[in-house]
Amino acid sequence: MAKRRRVGNLLALPVLSTLSERPMYPYEIASTMRRRGKDASVKINWGSFYTVVRNLEKHGLIKATGTVRQGNQPDRTVYTITPEGRAELTDWLRELVEVPEREYPRFEAALADIAALDPRDFTVLLRRRLEALDADLAEQDRQLAEARAWLPELLVIEADYHRTLCAAEAAWVRALLARLEDGTMPGLADWARFHETGEVPREIDWLHEQEQRLDEAAPGAEQDAEDGPPDEEAG
Repeated sequence: MAKRRRVGNLLALPVLSTLSERPMYPYEIASTMRRRGKDASVKINWGSFYTVVRNLEKHGLIKATGTVRQGNQPDRTVYTITPEGRAELTDWLRELVEVPEREYPRFEAALADIAALDPRDFTVLLRRRLEALDADLAEQDRQLAEARAWLPELLVIEADYHRTLCAAEAAWVRALLARLEDGTMPGLADWARFHETGEVPREIDWLHEQEQRLDEAAPGAEQDAEDGPPDEEAG
């Protein structure tokens, strides 16, 4: 189970990691993170960046060590990571690597309610998504090749991981499209008929009956569905 972090914003992780290399002032931290493409692996709200830095300092994970001035620019506070910050960084990384965590992608949310779309529309949209994924994969391959020309592999493994996930999604979408287009997906005819006539598939009617039985049961009571698949336990 994920721990409750003193600074829970995931943006704190690359900030701590960047400062673990050497002391820097905030603008320098942000520039380094941008240059290394950290915003591709962590959803970064640059507007909250300085708030995260202040919170890290407040909780003793980083500390100010002095100021620097360049030209006519105002003094800039230089921060360094503290021993507590290094411990937090390594502990957080260990947790993120070791403990699988359920995430909620927007695409998956759409798939969960996709019956509300006509299957013909769904097929067209999936084809467009696949075209976009294939184009994105080609661009990722180009960027990875450029990055590997000057960066050690250790600094591009997150990009390689993202590319692998995109390739897996593209393969899954391609396989689903094939079943939709050749008509071999189970229940496809009933799905299409529902959008043409409003006729609810028998399996959905059966499901509604079982849900109604459960709703009518005493609070907390469990009732097995009859003559059909067993109810799944609530998540």
